Amino acid sequence: MVTVAIVAILAAIAYPSYTRYIVRSNRAAAMGYMLEVTNRQQRYMLDARQYATWAQLNLTLPSNVSANYQIDTNPTGATPPGFTVTATPINSQLARDTQCGTLSIDDTGLKKALGNQTGVQGCW
Repeated sequence: MVTVAIVAILAAIAYPSYTRYIVRSNRAAAMGYMLEVTNRQQRYMLDARQYATWAQLNLTLPSNVSANYQIDTNPTGATPPGFTVTATPINSQLARDTQCGTLSIDDTGLKKALGNQTGVQGCW
């Protein structure tokens, strides 16, 4: 009985730590992909003198990102032109990652996190 109690205590400590690790690794995968999209946008700008829509970038969303985030990129029509890449959590990531929530990065490199946590230090 003592062994069962010890295992239960260890499981109660380990499971929340494990889920935090999963949330952070999913977020890291999304951020890496967002940076790849940002690089593609910059290359497209050099070639076409404008930023691209999602269809023009011709990118395939990796399965580990698509299961947890919806990624969008939107060029802005401002002068000078710009873009924003946004990662919105979906499925279990939406419920578990309330600290950071929706992540975004724009053409100037400005990173944002729209969750409960203030600032981007813990998210980006």
